[in-house]
Amino acid sequence: MNSNDASSQNGLFDVAIVGAGPVGLAAAISCKRAGLSYVVLDKGCVVNAIFDYPTYMTFFTTAPELEIGNHPMVTGHDKPDRKDALMYYRLVAQREQLNIRQYAEVTRLHAAPAGFTLEVEGEGGEMGVVEARRVIVATGYYDNPLQLGIPGEDAENVSHYYTEGHPFWRLNVTVIGAGNSAADAALDLWRSGANVTMVVRAPELKSTIKYWVRPDLENRIKEGSIKAIFESQVVEIHPEHLLVQHQDGSTETLPTHFTFALTGYRPKLDFLEELKLATHPDQCLVLGGAHESSVPGLFVAGSAGYAGKTNQVFIENGRIHAEQAVAEIARQLEAREAALV
Repeated sequence: MNSNDASSQNGLFDVAIVGAGPVGLAAAISCKRAGLSYVVLDKGCVVNAIFDYPTYMTFFTTAPELEIGNHPMVTGHDKPDRKDALMYYRLVAQREQLNIRQYAEVTRLHAAPAGFTLEVEGEGGEMGVVEARRVIVATGYYDNPLQLGIPGEDAENVSHYYTEGHPFWRLNVTVIGAGNSAADAALDLWRSGANVTMVVRAPELKSTIKYWVRPDLENRIKEGSIKAIFESQVVEIHPEHLLVQHQDGSTETLPTHFTFALTGYRPKLDFLEELKLATHPDQCLVLGGAHESSVPGLFVAGSAGYAGKTNQVFIENGRIHAEQAVAEIARQLEAREAALV
């Protein structure tokens, strides 16, 4: 181990952390306090996934459950919103003076004599390399939306992310999905004056919708303010209409100006492909008690390792994964140094 400093010796870090979300930042703070040299790499900005959240989103949880590094999150309301979180994590990174490289995408990771080599592409396309004894992957899953795989999905009037409703006033807008993201978007669009239709594959809304949101949405559907087409799926997207197929095989044309395909997200770990990590049948990675993968020295913290269970891993428990992983890394490196003496 090195001194309590972010800098590496001879270009070799003790730990490279992939992802500058809350879990990656929690790992960086733990590395700093454990005296490990580290670097955080992210293809976007700090907490990029939260930046991409809907503009007026409110978290399901309370502030203490989002805190990292024992830094208190102070808000003026019960549940933090997107703006609170962006400010909080940015200030924590600044106060801790964390070694973060933004807009540095890890495109490939492979084993090396000292541990691992990470190939990194900068925002301008420039290539670089980072060497590290251990790696923590904390990339989450929000950057990789589930694709519908239908004609027109890549059109300009289709998005897998929702921001805010104002631009869609008086327009026909379709929301595909029935989870939290779809529910929040549908309600916000309706309140912003859009004509909203939800297309839902299942016979009802998902049971996981936030308990204070679900009754609101159900009432809007019941009164006809928001139209919901259940047991159906969109099979084609056109500039001004959709083709919807019902469970009985019949189809209908649905007029629409814009479509939000909010059907979920999954971790994307292509940069780890050549390591051939072991997985469970549900696509979750095989991880040890300290979240070490089947490749010794490679740890996966937060939802990145839980492709089949992304609804069970959040900031609240992912930050704990990070602390446990760093504790195990510190133990491993101390044991190695002791063996060399």
